[in-house]
Amino acid sequence: MVARTVQNYARAGVAALHIEDQVQEKRCGHLLGKQLVDRETYYSRLRAAVAAREQVGSEIVIIARTDARAGAGFDEAVERLRGAVEIGVDALFFEALRSREEAERACELFRGTPMLFNMVPSGQTPAMSVGEVASLGFRIVIFPTLCLEAVVPRTLQALEYLKTVGRQEEGAMGPQKLFEICGLDEAMELDRRAGGKAFHDQ
Repeated sequence: MVARTVQNYARAGVAALHIEDQVQEKRCGHLLGKQLVDRETYYSRLRAAVAAREQVGSEIVIIARTDARAGAGFDEAVERLRGAVEIGVDALFFEALRSREEAERACELFRGTPMLFNMVPSGQTPAMSVGEVASLGFRIVIFPTLCLEAVVPRTLQALEYLKTVGRQEEGAMGPQKLFEICGLDEAMELDRRAGGKAFHDQ
């Protein structure tokens, strides 16, 4: 399953992916109750990922993620990532680090291997800026909830307004602007160059 995923992602042009050590019924890395597979199962996943990449001749970046910090402790997470480095992954994802000091120590332990930092506000890891994260030694930082945090409160507000007032709030962007953001202009230009008339009256 891991090999097939890596090969399909590589053929689709995906730049990188995480391979993790949670059971398939996984949870967000910043929630409680996560369950891990044993080390050898984790390593077999990583070996399959690396072998699959080599088989298709891809440069897709294999990132080894561990969620061991939360339940098994910092040292277990370190040992799992050490094994991942030996297997030949490209980068490491040490999930749910508990402090700035832990983050700094993780980078020191794996100096020479690119480290990914997962920034989840109000999660297990303290909030830091991109500059702060870089100063600790991380090479990659992701903000996985950024768009959800921006969209969900505003969506709830709009739905509450509709429920209370019975109509949509004033100031809507309108379909034209919304479609332009989604690529309408590019679609119209491509259609025009192909001799089509799908957007003739737009």
